Amino acid sequence: MSNGKNTTGSRQIKLGAIIQGPSGNMAAWRHKDAIADASINFGYCKALAKKAEEGKFDFLFVADGLYINHKSIPHFLNRFEPLTLLSGLAAVTSHIGLVATLSTSYSDPFTVARQFSSLDHVSEGRAGWNVVTSPLEGSAKNFSRAEHPEHGKRYRIAKEFLQVTKGLWDSWEDDAFLRDKDSGVFFDPEKLHTLHHRGEYFSVEGPLNVGRSAQGRPIVFQAGASEDGKWLASAEADAIYTRQETIELAREFYQDVKKRLRENGRRGDDLLLFQGISVIVGDSQEDAERKYWETAELVTVENALDYLGRYFEHYDFSQYPLDEPFPDIGDLGQNSFRSTTDTIKRKARELGLTLRQVALQAATPLPTFLGTAETVADGLQQWFEAGATDGFILRGGTPTAFDDFVDKVIPILQARHLFRDDYEGKTLRDHLGLPFPINRYAASAAEVLARAG
Repeated sequence: MSNGKNTTGSRQIKLGAIIQGPSGNMAAWRHKDAIADASINFGYCKALAKKAEEGKFDFLFVADGLYINHKSIPHFLNRFEPLTLLSGLAAVTSHIGLVATLSTSYSDPFTVARQFSSLDHVSEGRAGWNVVTSPLEGSAKNFSRAEHPEHGKRYRIAKEFLQVTKGLWDSWEDDAFLRDKDSGVFFDPEKLHTLHHRGEYFSVEGPLNVGRSAQGRPIVFQAGASEDGKWLASAEADAIYTRQETIELAREFYQDVKKRLRENGRRGDDLLLFQGISVIVGDSQEDAERKYWETAELVTVENALDYLGRYFEHYDFSQYPLDEPFPDIGDLGQNSFRSTTDTIKRKARELGLTLRQVALQAATPLPTFLGTAETVADGLQQWFEAGATDGFILRGGTPTAFDDFVDKVIPILQARHLFRDDYEGKTLRDHLGLPFPINRYAASAAEVLARAG
């Protein structure tokens, strides 16, 4: 149990809130308290955004994917495109960050740079981009591609994509636009820069037709825990969204990424790590467990097999006996959700799990933090103070769990001085405590002047 004090000095927990259909598992839409069409219901999304801002969360986080079939998770079948949704939410919020998922495998840097810069301006500096490489093989079929790039190539593409996008975001220096009506000078031409990029995967001239924002450029998140993912994040990202099952694994991951940062010539605090978690808050431990089972029991074993299959390129697991050991499926999953599929296969092998057990555990995982508000707060504090994470990206484990977290857990964290009482800045970069990115061209000019002086 925690002693209820913040033992990390001024360092505080960072929090993100996921908007992704009804809170809970894949069958949560059937729950008596659920908004069944939450994934396409703007009123629901607006209410969640306002509740998260009431709780002083750092950001909203919208996951996404580019391929569905009839076995997909129900709220994946009919949902908002993330940038469109967050542009709408920018107009009804004032402080909370807005992080959208977008694939580097099926997009172009110029368009992406322009979209996120626009969101950053619309929101006055609250935009973030969650970079993914699209794990599902079927994505290629929706983009006129002959095949889905293999795992390593997707990350090489992503690295160049990010470098090009960041270059485009530096097209204009911060004070390039003068808009002087008397002189008729709209911009300083010496502060406009053309990228002229010619690389292995992209050829982009520039400049971008959107200037720098209040936070310089959008915050870059990277989602994933594979070796390729850690390599990309430590070189290019501002934050990582990951999931480890235990505090020991999370601390090991944290230390590994921080070490890679230093190897890339970056400081340890240049990148924040966020653990993706599910939470259920009850009046007692028994009440929290009751809430879990109330939602978990809505998932049939057929649902669970479909859910498990998605991680393995929508593989059909129904062909195997349910109560025999998890089948040997070789390298299947290596070109999709690699870190997740590796973990599933390893646990099944080490623990001797049946297919039924694996499928139900995947589809109805026990929340990372489940219990009373004090118990949940203690758990978050323990992970944070143990050096396992800088913060958490939270989804409710039931349709009402997010409101319970804001109303009951946030006040405890605030009383322990582990979480802010109010926003101190306006941009997402302010909330996360990340340094303002100096425009590369302005930095080069300053170096020249310094040497000349």
